[in-house]
This record gives sequence, C-alpha cells and structure tokens, in this order.
Amino acid sequence: MMFGYGNGWPVWEGTLMWIGMLAFLGVLIWAGYALISSATRKPGEPDHGGDPRRILDERLARGEIDTAEYQRLSDLIAHGGQAPTGSGSGR
Repeated sequence: MMFGYGNGWPVWEGTLMWIGMLAFLGVLIWAGYALISSATRKPGEPDHGGDPRRILDERLARGEIDTAEYQRLSDLIAHGGQAPTGSGSGR
C-alpha cells in the first residue's frame, strides 16, 4: 500500500507550506534590517524617539541643563507644552 503516492499534496498542506515559507522569509528580512540598521548607527548617536521625561533626565545627568532649567522644562512637559499660570513669563 502506498498512501497518497502520486496524488499530490492536499490543499491544506500546500497552504501551510506557503504560510511557513512566507513567515520564514519575513523573519529573515526583519533580521537583515535589524543587523544593517544597528551596524550603520554611529556609536553615541542619541535615540530621537523617546519619552520626553527620560530625555530631560538624561540631559540633566549629562550636565547640559541645570536644575532650574530642568524644573522649568519638567513643568512644560507636565502641562502639555503650555506654560503653567504664574510661571513668570512677563509678557
């Protein structure tokens, strides 16, 4: 007895094969993109897609801003970019 010999694959087996192949190719393409993008990134280059509070904390830690500027910018972040009332803008 030769089960299924010469009859070809059932449709569901062919479909699963194609789905698996496309998933494998997708993973290969993603891995290639990740490797190329990490290899071309310059060391020390800042990540521009971050949380504003985290970026502000990093700037304070590096000494780019002082505590007064940190507090002012922190208040701006907390109020959605609008200066809080009584902030002393003088205008």
